[in-house]
Amino acid sequence: MIFKRSFRLNRGYEVRLPVFIPVYRPGFSINTLEAWHGEPEIEACMVNAFLLYKDKEKRRMFEEGMDLRQYVGGFEGLLCTDSGAFQGFRGSVYLNNKEIVKFQDMIKTDVAAPLDLVTPPGDNRTTAEKKLISTQKRTQEALKLVNYSILAGIQQGGRFLDLRQRSIRELMQMGVRYFGLGSLVPFFNKNHDLKFVGKVIMDAREAVGEEYPIHVYGAGDPLEIPFLVYFGANIFDSSSYAHYANSKFYMTPYGAVNQLELLEQIGYVCNCPICSSHGAENVMSNTENLSAHNLWTICHVIEEIRFALDNDTLEKMISDILEKHQLIFPGSMLKSSFIELTG
Repeated sequence: MIFKRSFRLNRGYEVRLPVFIPVYRPGFSINTLEAWHGEPEIEACMVNAFLLYKDKEKRRMFEEGMDLRQYVGGFEGLLCTDSGAFQGFRGSVYLNNKEIVKFQDMIKTDVAAPLDLVTPPGDNRTTAEKKLISTQKRTQEALKLVNYSILAGIQQGGRFLDLRQRSIRELMQMGVRYFGLGSLVPFFNKNHDLKFVGKVIMDAREAVGEEYPIHVYGAGDPLEIPFLVYFGANIFDSSSYAHYANSKFYMTPYGAVNQLELLEQIGYVCNCPICSSHGAENVMSNTENLSAHNLWTICHVIEEIRFALDNDTLEKMISDILEKHQLIFPGSMLKSSFIELTG
């Protein structure tokens, strides 16, 4: 898939694409910005603006002049914020779109998000359309409120492809220049079935052309990211590295395992600094080390994808992934769904 390999932030910083954005939150199992030294570099960071806004002490510090970059320790890369939309999906957040967008712009996030309405697969068409309309209205409002930040226009539409296509068209008409695909996470959990997610991404890329970034919210499996890039997405964010570690899953480019013996049949040995220092068995027994290994693996896969794009070998990379993944997970739908989608 052809897309621009970088995009420029309003502050002039050039972001290389594709890129992974780990979710940052003090108190997480590791500080994502200091997981290791050297390559691959962590180039981006996602912070929950809603949690900052609701913390009265932190909000006071921001109102007195602290900005988001200072809050995360002077990090120079891409900084994004989310709006609390997921928290709103789980319960009342007592926050409106205007407040949270203005707050994100005030703290100088590079990419801000409107308070969109999460649309899970279970929503019927009437509900999905109502949420789409409300999200579009909030996006239109938010575009007028940002000065420092780029606003992410977030596609909704649930499981209805025509609504998702409509969402993208309307966002284009509004003048959005950064596109986020929302409410796709539940589709990642269906045994690596790529059909719906792949179709959504390909439709979005066809609509927006090569110029603009397409961000898949919540995508953080190093196995799936090369396929999502193949379909046309180029920005991904997740706290998957920590969530997988909490469940004792060890990420690899060929799938996450909870038994290292499964990797013997493909001869995979991780050479990340964490595994090299402690050994994979010891990493598996330490949640903090496992989180660091998982994050390194995701960032390393991004580097491998960039190399493949530079050398026109992404299809070869995907073929290798499919072969080894199916050996470990013979019941996976990854290969069959990819072939069905791409022919």
